[in-house]
Amino acid sequence: MPNFIPTNYRQDLLLALNLEDQLQSGTFEYALHYLVENKLDLSVFYPRYNNDDNGRPAYDPRVLLKVILFAYSKGITSS
Repeated sequence: MPNFIPTNYRQDLLLALNLEDQLQSGTFEYALHYLVENKLDLSVFYPRYNNDDNGRPAYDPRVLLKVILFAYSKGITSS
């Protein structure tokens, strides 16, 4: 299994708000979060990660995909 940086949407450190509490049912953001977390099979990305035993943990592809899709939905197509 690839070594990913732990994803904690309920973290209170460094942010004064809880990101998971900000997702309101019925919004695009909630739908995007739900689809990526529960409906999409992202296992195709996992074989490319070869950092099981060494190397820095990678960002989870689910988080990166959410950022890309959300930015694209707002018309942001480049960094």
